[in-house]
Amino acid sequence: MVPFLRILGIETSCDETAAAVVERDAEGHSKVLSDVVLSQLDEHSAYGGVVPEIAARAHVEALDELIEEALARANVSLADVDAIAATSGPGLIGGLLVGLMTGKAIARAAGKPLYAVNHLEGHALTARLTDGLSFPYLMLLVSGGHTQLILVRGVGQYERWGTTIDDALGEAFDKTAKLLGLPYPGGPAVERMARDGNPDRFNFPRPLVGEARLDFSFSGLKTAVRQAAQEIAPLSDQDVADICASFQKAISRTLKDRIGRGLQRFKAEFPVTGEEPALVVAGGVAANLELRGTLQALCDKNGFRFIAPPLNLCTDNAVMIAWAGLERMATGAAPDTLDVQPRSRWPLDSNAETLIGFGKRGAKA
Repeated sequence: MVPFLRILGIETSCDETAAAVVERDAEGHSKVLSDVVLSQLDEHSAYGGVVPEIAARAHVEALDELIEEALARANVSLADVDAIAATSGPGLIGGLLVGLMTGKAIARAAGKPLYAVNHLEGHALTARLTDGLSFPYLMLLVSGGHTQLILVRGVGQYERWGTTIDDALGEAFDKTAKLLGLPYPGGPAVERMARDGNPDRFNFPRPLVGEARLDFSFSGLKTAVRQAAQEIAPLSDQDVADICASFQKAISRTLKDRIGRGLQRFKAEFPVTGEEPALVVAGGVAANLELRGTLQALCDKNGFRFIAPPLNLCTDNAVMIAWAGLERMATGAAPDTLDVQPRSRWPLDSNAETLIGFGKRGAKA
């Protein structure tokens, strides 16, 4: 039987500095003892996006104090944790270096094993922490850097069924917001404006809708938004709201087709799973209420359970990193050596074809 385990998690892959302490009992039940996140939004908002050098310096300045705070909130010391888990990729290399080197130093000084965690695996396994979900299940990862549909077979066992062939969905939201003069971060700004807009005013394209493959494309949609804005410039507030609403509608219809095909494939490959099949959505874009509503309705129609972890566990956080480390420990996986290196690209499915959004360096990556 797997013993009771407690782990300290560290996350620094982009523009949130985070630390957390999480427990896992012998039956696999979890308990989050602390969850500390420091956002760098103010540092990057003036630039309309994340500046890697600024992010790395901010991690250096904040991480030690956040780790101390996470331990204090959990009412534990380093002697009370069984291991250290730190994000090792994918992400901005400067931030990854800060978090992983800190994790190595703590592991060496405290005599604890180190688990270098794939950030995407943290997202993939979060639903097991929050909802006790059993394998297998589907995960839609939608963030600023990734748009992927992944089959989660087990810890360390992932198959990429679909990915973006150009822009990630979060990137499309951010670039659309910037084009329309909306503030950073773009996703929430577009969603706010869309509430007062007419979603039928502009007939934006639904890329790849109707195709059998499960990939995504958002570059053409982004171009259509720019052309529409140029044709009616100068834009009124209502024009912006209508563009945002029509943009969101196009994305919702695209996801309905793409994910709907994925759900049908899952049912064909796993006709009997012992429980209701599940679709998990993760990543910052998962906070968009219209997209959540589209996915919920799609799951209801196809007999799937729809799981969207709490927002604080959809965006970057150290709880998911700690949990991924605990899941690996529970399988008996060996810890990483202290010479493990950070990886700016690190695909969950190393056998999949190299494409943008896949997380593996290639001709276009």
